[in-house]
Parts: sequence; C-alpha cells; structure tokens
Amino acid sequence: MTTIQQGVEPYTIEGAHHRYIEVGGVQLSVYEAGQPDAPAVVFSHGFPELAYSWRHQLPALAAAGFHAIAPDQRGYGGTDRPSSIEDFDILHLTGDLVGVLDELGIERAVFVGHDWGGMIVWQMPFLHRDRVAGVVGVNTPHFPRLPVRPIEMFRTAAGDNFYIVWFQTPEIPDAALAENVDVVLDRMLRRGVEPSGLRERAMSSNSTMAEAIVNAPDELLGPRLLSEDELAVYVDTFRATGFTGGINWYRNFDRNWELTADQTSARIDGIPCLMVTAEWDPVLAPAMASGMPELIDDLETHEIAKCGHWTQQEHPDELNHILVDWLTRKL
Repeated sequence: MTTIQQGVEPYTIEGAHHRYIEVGGVQLSVYEAGQPDAPAVVFSHGFPELAYSWRHQLPALAAAGFHAIAPDQRGYGGTDRPSSIEDFDILHLTGDLVGVLDELGIERAVFVGHDWGGMIVWQMPFLHRDRVAGVVGVNTPHFPRLPVRPIEMFRTAAGDNFYIVWFQTPEIPDAALAENVDVVLDRMLRRGVEPSGLRERAMSSNSTMAEAIVNAPDELLGPRLLSEDELAVYVDTFRATGFTGGINWYRNFDRNWELTADQTSARIDGIPCLMVTAEWDPVLAPAMASGMPELIDDLETHEIAKCGHWTQQEHPDELNHILVDWLTRKL
C-alpha cells in the first residue's frame, strides 16, 4: 500500500477561500474565488510552485464573473504527497483535476496550465474530453507525441546533467535542492531577462541544476520577482515538504509516454484553446508554440513582451486581461 505523507498547513490567498477535497485517497488543498454557479476555470501550477502562484488570477477572474479554482497539486504544499513515484503519473494528475470538478458538482471547466501544469491541461482533451470547456497554455505549448522516450531524447540533446535527466536520479536532486531552499527559490523565481545566449549557456553547463542555480552569474538571473513576504510563502512551504513530490512528476516522463501510446494524433478539434507565450522565457520560448495552429482548429495566441518564465506572477495584469477577454468571448 502506498504511504501518503500529509501536506502542510495552508497559506492565505487574498480574495480566495480554502478547502480540502479528497480524490482517490489523496487530500487536495484547494483555493477558490467567485460564485459556485459561475463558469469554472481550473488553474494548474508547475515546478516549483503552488496554487499561490495563481494568487493574482483567482480574485481577478472572480471579479469578472468566473469561478476560479486552484489546487496545490499532488506532492505540493497542503496537498498529500504519496510515496510511490507511479502515483504522480499523468493519469493521476489529470484525475485529480476531474476529482475536484466532481466534488464541486461542476460538469465542465476551462483548464489553465503553466509550466508542468501546462502539460497536464493539454492532456485533458485526450484523457477527459467530456469535462473540458477549453484549454489555456501559459508558456507551455501543446506538442505532438515524441517519437522516442522523452528521457532518451533529453539525454541525447543535453547530457546527463540536464535537469530533467538529473531528476531521474533517486534522492540526490531532492536533497541538493532541499539543502538550500531559500537560495534556490530566490534565484529561480526571478523576472525575465533578454535570453540571448542564455539557453545555450545553460544547456552546455557541466553543472547540475542545483549547482547552476546557486552559482549562476547575476546577469543571468534577472531582478527579483517576489516581495519578501511572497518569497517566504514558497520557502516556508518547500522547507516543510521538500521537493520530492514535484520531482516525481519528472520521474514519470517515460511512464506518461507509455500510458499515452494510443494518442496517435495530437489534434484538438472542437475545443476552444488559448496559447499565451512569454517573449523572454528561456525554457519555453515562443517559437516552441509555432506548430500549434496545425494541431488545433480553434486556437487564439498572444505573446507578452519582455516577460520571463513566471508569467502569471511577472505580468499578472496583462495575463488577466487576456484571460478574461478570451473567457468572456468563448464561454
């Protein structure tokens, strides 16, 4: 039987209320804003983040007439952390979002995802189409199925120290990140900088992710994004939970590829989709979304200028305007 570690005490998101929802034996920590009978929008965060990353979107969408919902996802924050790596595969992660809808009595929702959360929401039309009213990718585009195992591809392209490959190592990356939680999060959660040459320098580094973050030259980091109080929410939470839950999402890349072997077509038809890219994202560059119009029949795209990876926190007003405008027209 899988051992489940309990999540930590919830933090506060202004304008939202907190509740717990149990899905498949896992207790999810969930934040909501807006009227329960309003059109539902579910937000899916990435690594290393929390529902707190959507703190600017929840009240804004509620004020615009939507029911905004954001969980600390499996392995993060106030949500339980199963011990089995397989409990973090794409079936469980998408199933958690469906379970939230079931508990709240919601038939369908628009799913908005950033970073790893984007990969989850782009799978919703394939795994749970009847629950999907729309999909929004923030920085993370919809990709066709890879022709080879993902870890093999990442290793060939970028080497053993590329962070996704390094994350496949048991225990070592978890401990390395947890050793310097405050430094790691402070140096990761930064505003964007013009990424000329940045990706190439990062890809060619012989350092592990933890070493690269701690030792990165200041000119690669960008200005601080968070206030001291905002950063403290992340630091206090990850000190309590560690990083293993989030890293276990990465440890399922190959398993997810196997579980979705029947997805011979990457087309999404009949579901409205929105793609919001960020000009200065060094990991998920806007060019990576260039093939999406060939895969989606109802696609709208926007790019936020001079924005780095943490779009919903770096340019919240601009993202909120794009979301509210699109949701108002599509729902």
